[in-house]
Amino acid sequence: MLNIKLICVGKLRERFYTEAFAEYAKRLGGYCRLDCTELNEVRLPEKPSAGEIQAALAKEAVDIVKYIPQDAYVIVMCVEGRQISSEELAALIGQRENSGKPKLCFVIGGSYGLADSVKARADLRLSLSRMTFPHHLARVILAEQLYRGFKIREGSRYHK
Repeated sequence: MLNIKLICVGKLRERFYTEAFAEYAKRLGGYCRLDCTELNEVRLPEKPSAGEIQAALAKEAVDIVKYIPQDAYVIVMCVEGRQISSEELAALIGQRENSGKPKLCFVIGGSYGLADSVKARADLRLSLSRMTFPHHLARVILAEQLYRGFKIREGSRYHK
């Protein structure tokens, strides 16, 4: 069974996000072992300077790297990443399931994204869209797309 780890900067607080994510996490339980690690987002002033933002991202990067499994295929979610279809994500899931290292690790940054050092660690930089989403919503969308990927692989009517 595939092991999927989500490393997310920032904690879900809004009930609608937590309930939506919990629903997809429950559904994914039949297809993979899902582990979600929430890390604290570094607090910044209301109007941070570029230097303050970079320092915060560097501090978050130290925590992120601690939680990345050594033998995982690492995918970072970032706006400049590659966009793929749901079918392509399903194929990637299949490749990882059939590899000798069936571990996927997704990293979702906080409000200001991810440090370049984290992006450099990635096997794939992935973008959900050219549009901007709150990072909490990105977690829900990613969970739904993972579920959709497994349903595509099994030939379900979920993906029409």
